[in-house]
Amino acid sequence: MKKIINDPERFVDEFVEGILLAHPDLVKTPGDDLRVLVRADAPVHGKVGIVTGGGSGHLPLFKGYVGKGLCSGVAIGNVFSSPSSDQVLQATKAVDGGAGVLYLYGNYGGDVFNFDLAVDLADLEGIKTTTVVGRDDVASQPNERKLDRRGVAGIFFAFKAAGAAAERGDSLAQVAAIAEDVVEHTATIGVGLAPTIFPTTGKPSFELPDGEMEIGIGIHGEPGTRRAPLETADEIADHLTSALIKDLGLGKGSRVAVLVNGMGATPLEELYLLYRKTHYLLTELGIEIGKKYVGEFATSLEMAGASISFLEVDDDRLELLRAPAQSPFFQEG
Repeated sequence: MKKIINDPERFVDEFVEGILLAHPDLVKTPGDDLRVLVRADAPVHGKVGIVTGGGSGHLPLFKGYVGKGLCSGVAIGNVFSSPSSDQVLQATKAVDGGAGVLYLYGNYGGDVFNFDLAVDLADLEGIKTTTVVGRDDVASQPNERKLDRRGVAGIFFAFKAAGAAAERGDSLAQVAAIAEDVVEHTATIGVGLAPTIFPTTGKPSFELPDGEMEIGIGIHGEPGTRRAPLETADEIADHLTSALIKDLGLGKGSRVAVLVNGMGATPLEELYLLYRKTHYLLTELGIEIGKKYVGEFATSLEMAGASISFLEVDDDRLELLRAPAQSPFFQEG
């Protein structure tokens, strides 16, 4: 696999430097560590800060959602690796406006461990924090064990809603409750067609024979629920949509926000094929689509494949999704 890189060991620092050079009006680093980014106007005094973080290789997740109406800061790890607790603390201190800081990140062991350490470190600095963990991947655990699910593309909905709540001046407890509410009503499932290639080794993250697909694949190449011969776009959309409807218990009269997400190497045209069938399936069941997103929101370098996320919405959740937001990779309003 050919890649446009320099020194593989400098891959993360160099692309973060590129983001900073391209978007100085939106993001900055509060010190010398390129693994910590915050919104350009941080800290925003009197408002709740939101810090996320995780491994690199998933742009625009996680670092792409730092900006007005979204997250306040991010701690950046190596490719598919957790950031350190010290980097989380640096981001926390840089975004603390005196109203406390929400930690909002995906449910992965290394991230949980280091963010939990940062909670203690922030407490020593006199900064109040609370934590909400994204856990939307329905293929990773059954519904009765949903607290153990992986966090994948659906965490975008939590970033958007919590960020809007913080922007309007909600308290830390209120922002955290909104994030948890959105996480609780979000479900995602994906399909993989080809692996990502690690920039440091040049090796694929998993093996998948030609002509096959993997339903339920994780964003690091974690095994899904089954492998099968590659199906048509409509058949794939039917499988993914049916799993989400069942998991969330949706039916006639339900309302959802829909996110069709590319994994990094899937053409936008193919994502719209998936959205097309998803739209028809929901409409036929009497499920209203209140908001829709199609594009790359949580990738895995150049993995081929896609995921679909549903957030069950009410008027309050829709209002938060529709609120203005701006980051280097996302804009609303």
